[in-house]
Amino acid sequence: MSIEARDFYRNGPAHRPECASSFALIRRQFDFRSIEIGRWVTSAERDRASGLFHDALCDLMLILQGPETLISLRGSIALQYGCGGRPGVAAHYDPSQRSFALAKNAGPGSIAHEWFHAFDHYIAQKCFQGAPAHMFASTAWLAEATPVPHSLNQRLMRCFKAVLLQPEGDQPSTLFKHSVRIDKQLGQLYYSKPEELCARAFEAFIQDAAITNHFLVKGTKASPEADKGLYPQGEQRVRINAAFGEYFGRLGNALST
Repeated sequence: MSIEARDFYRNGPAHRPECASSFALIRRQFDFRSIEIGRWVTSAERDRASGLFHDALCDLMLILQGPETLISLRGSIALQYGCGGRPGVAAHYDPSQRSFALAKNAGPGSIAHEWFHAFDHYIAQKCFQGAPAHMFASTAWLAEATPVPHSLNQRLMRCFKAVLLQPEGDQPSTLFKHSVRIDKQLGQLYYSKPEELCARAFEAFIQDAAITNHFLVKGTKASPEADKGLYPQGEQRVRINAAFGEYFGRLGNALST
C-alpha cells in the first residue's frame, strides 16, 4: 500500500496549523545537510510523506526537549526517502555518508531507530578519545574506550550501562541475553550489536513518551520482535527510560541556552 493511502496513528500537538509541509521546509527548519527524494516517489507520496516526516521530527524534538539543531545533529546528517537504502531493508543509516534512508513504503515507524544510529555515531568522537570515524559511541563504551571527561558524557554512559548491563554492572542485561539468543538461533550477529541494542532501547523510550506517533516509532510493545524479548521490558525498560530522559533533558537544556 502506498504511503498516501495509509493512516499512521498520532497523538500530539499541531506543529503547522497555518501551512502545509514540504521537504524544503523541513530542511530549512532543521538545517539537514541535504534531503533527497527517490525518482520513483510520486508527487502525492512526496507531499504526504513530508507532512508525516515533519510531524515526526517535531514530535521527536519535543520528546527529547531539545532544539532543531539536535535533530539534524548540527546540520551534519542527510535524509533520503525512497532512495539510498538497501534491498529488502526498510530503513538504513550509512555512517560513511552520515545519512539515513527510509524505503518508500516500508520505512515508516523506523525514524526513531535510525535517528539514534546517527546520534550514536555522531557523538562517539565527542565522548571518547581517539574513536575511529566509523565507530558508534555505544560500541566504544562496551570496548572500554577512553572517555572524554564531561558530565553529559557520563550521563550518556549511564544510558549505555542501563541497556547493556545488569544494574550491578558486571553481567549482560536481560535485553542483551535475549538478543544473543536470537542471533544464535538465526546464525548471525545483528541484534546483539551494541548499536542495535541501544537503538531499539531508544525506540522504546520514544514510544513510551506522552506523544504518540507511529510514523516515528512503533512495535516496541506489540510485535514479533517484542515477543522475542528484543525490546526492553519491565524494570529494565523503566531504568533505560529514566536514563535517556535524564540525558536528553540535560543535553536539550545545554543546546538551548
